[in-house]
Amino acid sequence: MAPSPAESRPTDSGEELSAAFLERLKGEPLRELTVLDAGTGSGRVALALAPLCRAVVGVDRDARAIDEARRKAAAAKLSNVRFVVGDVEVEEYVPFKPDAVVAYLCMSDAIAERASRALRAGQVFAFVALHNDQWKETGRPSRFAYGETGVRRLLKRTGFAVEHLEVERDVKAFASVEEGLAAAIGLQERWKVDGRWFKYVKFLEDGGRTLTRAQLVVKARKA
Repeated sequence: MAPSPAESRPTDSGEELSAAFLERLKGEPLRELTVLDAGTGSGRVALALAPLCRAVVGVDRDARAIDEARRKAAAAKLSNVRFVVGDVEVEEYVPFKPDAVVAYLCMSDAIAERASRALRAGQVFAFVALHNDQWKETGRPSRFAYGETGVRRLLKRTGFAVEHLEVERDVKAFASVEEGLAAAIGLQERWKVDGRWFKYVKFLEDGGRTLTRAQLVVKARKA
């Protein structure tokens, strides 16, 4: 399954959208395009793109998040964006007739496959995905993460040619165990459930003093 909001998506009050991701999209004739935002959540990416595009469709299986996205679009008086409840790993994108597909921290093989079936030659699939180095200090890569080689293989298999691929890393360094623990306090409960918390604590106790965020920024074009 694709990442849930709790696993990987930035919150509205959290980090900024990747500037590299947005800049790559702005290189396309967005005013002429209908963009499908797969796994839109509460619509953060869709709402950011709407003023630049002919139309945007945000799709997510979380009905409450879709309701929130619709409220935000109405408040912003955006008439060219709509939000639909749907499972982007199961349902096809063809009925939406997109000219481009984006996925922001909600990426999976199934999403790439459906994007490929919906897009025509020359059209763009752009996404941000977790990188294998995300939270590497916990000793357990996210099941939603990709490495550079793996994502290139996926895109080749699904009929895309990679135009841009980069890894964005943010490595926090700490002076003490206490600082390291404080930096991850918001992740503690989830990490205790999957066993990462205890491995991270041991990493700090053994002298480790970092915490890594890492994501892939990719733009590919249908061959």
